[in-house]
Amino acid sequence: MDADQPDTAQSLNDPTLFVFFNEIGIIDQLARSAFERVLPKGLTVPQFSVLNHFVRLGGPRTPAQLASAFQVSRATMTNTLKRLEQSALIAVARDPNDGRSKQITITQQGRDAREQSIAALAPLLTDFAERLDLADVASIIPALQTVRIELDNSRDVADRIAASQAD
Repeated sequence: MDADQPDTAQSLNDPTLFVFFNEIGIIDQLARSAFERVLPKGLTVPQFSVLNHFVRLGGPRTPAQLASAFQVSRATMTNTLKRLEQSALIAVARDPNDGRSKQITITQQGRDAREQSIAALAPLLTDFAERLDLADVASIIPALQTVRIELDNSRDVADRIAASQAD
């Protein structure tokens, strides 16, 4: 066996990755719950995430592109977009290049709602900043970014595993 290659059997028995992803899952659940409690009335974390996506990356997106980016079904994304449109936080228009498709853009009201959400989160972040060592937190960010990139680059792996288990 190549010394540089991990032993697959050992990798399966090592709980490190399970513990790592379990901690991330718990952190996500706790952070999502705390964030939802301070979001402006009527705004959910998924809705905020869509608004944040537009501000971060810009440009119009189709519902299918957004569903893919968030790894949710098209029906789930359609429901989120419908609620954002009803609140005038996004605009929905026919795609000029494909009349069957829609183009979604964020409105100024949507940008304002995102900024209000971030402002509402500030006291919570201030509280954490007082209790956590920010240098320790900052030192973890590169590793988390590496994990995010790997997960993003291997989205189809979970699909292949799920498909093989369904057979």
